[in-house]
Amino acid sequence: MKLHKNFILFLWVVGCLFLLPADYGWASSKPSFTVTDFRGKDIEIPEKVNRVITISDGMVEGVMTRLGQAHKIVGLGSACLPKVWEYNIPGHNGKTYSFKNGMNPVTHINLGFKALPLVTRSGVGISYEKVAELDPDLIIIRTGSCSLSQSCDVLKKNIELLESLGIPLIVLHGPNTLDKPEISSISREIILLGQVFRKEEVARKLANYLESCVEFVRKRTAGIPVESRKKLLLLGLSPKARSQGGAAHVKGNDTLQSFFLDKIINADNAYEASGAWNILSTEQVLSHDPDVIVLVTAWGYHPPEELYEAPYYKGLSQMRAVKNKMATALPWTPCNCEKRLEYPIDIMVMAKAAYPELFSDIKLSTWLISFYQKVYKVDLKTADELISRQWMDWTRKE
Repeated sequence: MKLHKNFILFLWVVGCLFLLPADYGWASSKPSFTVTDFRGKDIEIPEKVNRVITISDGMVEGVMTRLGQAHKIVGLGSACLPKVWEYNIPGHNGKTYSFKNGMNPVTHINLGFKALPLVTRSGVGISYEKVAELDPDLIIIRTGSCSLSQSCDVLKKNIELLESLGIPLIVLHGPNTLDKPEISSISREIILLGQVFRKEEVARKLANYLESCVEFVRKRTAGIPVESRKKLLLLGLSPKARSQGGAAHVKGNDTLQSFFLDKIINADNAYEASGAWNILSTEQVLSHDPDVIVLVTAWGYHPPEELYEAPYYKGLSQMRAVKNKMATALPWTPCNCEKRLEYPIDIMVMAKAAYPELFSDIKLSTWLISFYQKVYKVDLKTADELISRQWMDWTRKE
């Protein structure tokens, strides 16, 4: 009888253990590990992650591609990822410059992104119903992305609502969200994602390679005396600026692009005020008279031909840089609210435009192919196609 009572007690204890919550310490049946995200918060990650939602403009997706994890993405947070772009730029005497099949490099590598559902996009709130419906094992967001360019209060509320779903949430901070923009934070993002997907060694090699590209330029330009530093104007030939009565947008001295100029390329930003999207009139643009004009993605792609030939920029034709054909275009970067894995391309293009004599041995098209292959581990054909996807075909004519 006593043995019978002990057996019943044993069954009762075992039953109670099975009724414990799944997150109750040692009673949990799912193995996991912990990483610390950019908030300094410890996040418990399931050992097996098969379904991921990302809210990023391509940085998270790019790293996951390099880590061999992109196939796990089931939902995106940027309309710029699945989209294919096309622009027609007016030139002289009725000529038109056509640009087709532009896209984010990670989309060209992962064509399945085009069919993935969006859980949010720029200017639209997050669909928490869609997030729950996709049943992810993990959500990764990057503040500073176009879809998350919100006030601190709104962003905080969105993060709280995502956390309320009970799904592990990793928060990354893009460099433009920092008090002083710099690029070491990008390497920290890469390494953290390597920890999340248990690919730390691959992630560290990727971060080291990107840093080596930066250091290469820094060493080449280190000896330039202060009086010989070139002045570059970071110009966005934006239709939005024109619709508001201006000529273009300019990037100020507190932006990451200006950091590239000052700290890496050893050049100066011709626009000395702060601000990322300042609208200048034709007269204000003319007053800066830079040595080189760098055309950034700004509500569309803008090649030098637009500055030189488009009828609506005739007023800028007297600029020294326009007369000397000293304008260059950065790669097509849709949703360029934050820098992604391709940021060394921007640095190399600007450095070569500012100091061509220091980089005369660098053929950009060859350098680009090597860059894409080392970053994404793609074959020669795909790397060559990525040049066209970012509308850098002009580099083949050097």
